[in-house]
Amino acid sequence: MGHTIYYMMEVEEWEGFRMLVERACLALGWDFKRNADEMTIFPVCPSVEPLTIKKRGSGFAKTNLTEPCHSLYLLILYSASSFGSVSVWED
Repeated sequence: MGHTIYYMMEVEEWEGFRMLVERACLALGWDFKRNADEMTIFPVCPSVEPLTIKKRGSGFAKTNLTEPCHSLYLLILYSASSFGSVSVWED
C-alpha cells in the first residue's frame, strides 16, 4: 500500500518559487524540468513518483513514505506558501 502527497496551490511569485525549487533540485542532484506554468521534479529515491507542481491548480505524487524524498517533497510544497497560497495533505 502506498502513501500519497496531494496539493492545491496558487503561486503569485512563480519565477521566485521556480528558482528556489530549481536550486534545491540541483543541490540534491535531482533532475528538474519546467515550462511556463509548471515544473516537474525527478527524485533519485526508488518508488517515488516525480512531482509536477503547477502554478495554479492541484496535483499529487506517490512517495510511499520513502525518505528523504517524502519529507523533501513536503518541504518544497510548503515553501510555496512564501510565494502564494498552498494546501497540502497526505494519505
